[in-house]
Amino acid sequence: MRIRPVGAHALLLDCSAPADVAQAALVDAWRAELWRRRERGELTAVEIVPAASTVLLDGLPDPAATADLLRRWAPTVAASSSHAEGAADRMGERESGEVIVPVDFDGPDLPAVAQHWEVDVPAVLRRLTGTRFRVAFCGFAPGFPYLTGLPAELALPRLATPRPRVPAGSVALAGPYAGIYPSASPGGWLLVGRTELVLFDVHADPPARLGPGTRVRLAAA
Repeated sequence: MRIRPVGAHALLLDCSAPADVAQAALVDAWRAELWRRRERGELTAVEIVPAASTVLLDGLPDPAATADLLRRWAPTVAASSSHAEGAADRMGERESGEVIVPVDFDGPDLPAVAQHWEVDVPAVLRRLTGTRFRVAFCGFAPGFPYLTGLPAELALPRLATPRPRVPAGSVALAGPYAGIYPSASPGGWLLVGRTELVLFDVHADPPARLGPGTRVRLAAA
């Protein structure tokens, strides 16, 4: 873990690791630990923003003092990230329950996913509905959740040519992630289904339905 200053009041934790699974577990462990420390009053930060390999802490009154705290907390976080499954739970994170996302599995790229995984389409659906997903971070578009939980060996390539328009609610796969498009946009992920669940509402609190740390299960509608 490397700590990088960002402007006058922010720090970036770089959790780059040789393996994607280890990296995802380390980022998730840091996110959970930082949220827990902030709730307990041990950390002052306006924003804690996880990404694929980093965690941004913004709104720090004293970044240098916070960096010292992070170095002291690092051994605890590293120990809890040694096993990817359930890392955030072991950090004592307060859970809000699992969100069940009803999905019509009728995506045009299901046959391509089955071919990549060397199984038939029903086996793809069993894998997707049987996986315990967790939102690692949000990005690309407001409320777009990057869901981890699939084995690393099932990572998928993106389309060679992105679609100019992917409908809102599309459930898709790319790389090691599953994701759900909160609004219509261009996209190069493989489409496996669609949901009517509203993922982003600017008038809601919080606006994103599936925020980092949320446990998610895809269920056949």
